[in-house]
Amino acid sequence: MFQTVIFDLDGTLTDPAKGITNSFKHSLKSFGEQIPSYKELCTFIGPPLKNTFRQHFNYDDEKTNEAVKRYREYFTRKGLFENKVYKEIPEVLEVLNMLGKKCYVATSKPEAYSVRILDHFGLAKYFRRICGSNLDESRSNKDEVIAYTLDAAKISDDEKSTVLMVGDRKHDILGAKRNGIQSCGVLYGYGSKEELEEAGADYIAKNVPEVLKIAITTF
Repeated sequence: MFQTVIFDLDGTLTDPAKGITNSFKHSLKSFGEQIPSYKELCTFIGPPLKNTFRQHFNYDDEKTNEAVKRYREYFTRKGLFENKVYKEIPEVLEVLNMLGKKCYVATSKPEAYSVRILDHFGLAKYFRRICGSNLDESRSNKDEVIAYTLDAAKISDDEKSTVLMVGDRKHDILGAKRNGIQSCGVLYGYGSKEELEEAGADYIAKNVPEVLKIAITTF
């Protein structure tokens, strides 16, 4: 049975769409870019910022660093809390803790911001550790963050079969696989069922209560 449950943040615990899309708009406007549609902006939720600016907009390293800086001008001022907790997440975390499950967060968002967000929404108390990237965007690839979280949780190789990663994008699933743990993709976030299945998710949860069911009843 799973003893440790690791949660992604954006698109899994909270819906950050407003703050993230507004931060991207602020950054892109400063470069005179045509602003993508809201639907397209939402596809940027989850992957590391630098990856998005490099791969989607073909920015070089210097321009990418400046784009991240301008993104954070808005995010740290307003976007951080333009966010909301998904319905039933507090109740699920409460039950997991009552059952003695060890809960962690592994996110590509900077750790300092993630702690502030979860503390703001009263969720930090449910997690033994909130793990994220560094402010310079190092340790932002999901496999790196998950490895960092497993190390923080002191999970041995023999214990990895008792760990479940929960997330809404392919990066969560692929990161879990690269670290030798099982994964649950959620459909209420920003990844599609096809994306999650193609990445190789071990389980798919249509809603928040199904996450709890998978975490506590799967052997």
